[in-house]
Amino acid sequence: MIGTIVRAATNADIDAYLHPFEALEQTRLTQYDLVLVDHIMPEMDGVQFTSALRARDAYRLVPIVMVTSDMDRNTRIEAIRAGATDFVNKPFDPTELQARVANLLTLRAAQVELADRAAWLAREVETATAHLLAREEEIIWRLARAIEYRDGDTGEHVSRVAQISQLIASGIGLSAQRCRMIYLAAPLHDIGKIGIADAILGKPGKLTPEEFRIMREHVTIGARILENGSSELIRTAELIAQSHHERWDGTGYPDRLSGGDIPIEARVVAIADVFDALCSERPYKAAWPIEKAYAEIVACSGSHFDPACVAAFSAKWPEIEAIMGGAQAAAVGF
Repeated sequence: MIGTIVRAATNADIDAYLHPFEALEQTRLTQYDLVLVDHIMPEMDGVQFTSALRARDAYRLVPIVMVTSDMDRNTRIEAIRAGATDFVNKPFDPTELQARVANLLTLRAAQVELADRAAWLAREVETATAHLLAREEEIIWRLARAIEYRDGDTGEHVSRVAQISQLIASGIGLSAQRCRMIYLAAPLHDIGKIGIADAILGKPGKLTPEEFRIMREHVTIGARILENGSSELIRTAELIAQSHHERWDGTGYPDRLSGGDIPIEARVVAIADVFDALCSERPYKAAWPIEKAYAEIVACSGSHFDPACVAAFSAKWPEIEAIMGGAQAAAVGF
């Protein structure tokens, strides 16, 4: 018997096959829009053919019409379960067959048009979302750099903290998307410093206990600025701003969280922040050599910092050293 496979068009093209395996093989190469299959065929019946075709994503929704002289109810139920769309009884009326084929091809054309429209809309949404994310990222970087300038830095600290945080996040096995989110959120870790007096931020000497208490408030201020964010990026930034001064042993602030209770994003950024701060000159201290700062981070594993994050920091050291080397070269005009 003949398995007939039809392409949708104003004047449909028809490909006919005497053997079901030949027809199945051709469907791997050609996207047909309507399939007519005989119930009785050599080596494979129509139900098996329909089931095999439906297993392919490209033919999940394509109409399949079974031509059969078997009026048995169980046969038809079996064919429907396999994925048959409609039946044509043999001997069939040519006019009826033409009408059914025309209707099914019209439905298929509408289906394809809707799928194309949905794909176009998805692309448009993706493009619009990308533009929004780009604008969000730009605002974050500009705001972070403004905060750094107020804190007496050129803004490069936040850039290095972001890069190092991304490396550590990758080193502990976080997904690429999450690593990217930490990279973008890290620059806002000290946003709360905009609420701290200049006299305290720029004090050249050691802070008094009262001044240090006030300085600590920057984490709470930062979390309040970022709270109730509608985007994942802002929510991540809030976690980091709130908890990047917590310590693994529970002696940090503001909530004295310990171990795994500290958000992983904050544990990651804490290392990057402290390391770069040690390597940077401040009004109250000289810059440490990067080797000394590295040793300090490692020494604080299990007390100040998450041991797993410190291990990732050590594993990524060649890349981190390159980042810091570039910063030092820029500072002396290389």
